[in-house]
Amino acid sequence: MGWPRVTRPAISSPDKGSVEPRLAPAERRRYQRLETLANLLDNAIPIPGTSWRIGLDPLLGLAPGVGDALGAAASAWILIEAVRFGVSRAVLLRMLYNIVIDTVLGTIPGAGDLFDFVWKSDSKNMSLLRRHLAEPGEAQRASRWLLVGVLLALALVAVGSVVALVWLVKYLVTLSPLF
Repeated sequence: MGWPRVTRPAISSPDKGSVEPRLAPAERRRYQRLETLANLLDNAIPIPGTSWRIGLDPLLGLAPGVGDALGAAASAWILIEAVRFGVSRAVLLRMLYNIVIDTVLGTIPGAGDLFDFVWKSDSKNMSLLRRHLAEPGEAQRASRWLLVGVLLALALVAVGSVVALVWLVKYLVTLSPLF
């Protein structure tokens, strides 16, 4: 059986000063889980003495190839839930762009790890989702085929990062006089 069909969330006007939209109870729980996931991936750990925070995503990225693939998989969950919330194609493509940039540039040894500390794709995607839920406008609901295409693109990026790592290791081993 496929995913349950979800209609556009019922949103009442948020309190003054509140950025988060008001959703039905089940939608609110899903939304809060996404906020928790994004916070865990991008902002969970404060750096003492600074206003900077890091999350698990850049720490996962320190494990070459596999870490970036795991980070992309976790980020994909936000994208999947955005489809279930009825986010438009344009917003989904911007969310995909954020994830692809994070994953591809994160695979660069050294510089990619530093980039992961700054580029917080999951927080950016939650901001896009929050804005869509607060003001859905005339956006059309994304199709399931777009979701399949987006997930395939993410899978290709994740697999590509692992293949690139294997290729790099093989190349470096052939150059080393120790092996």
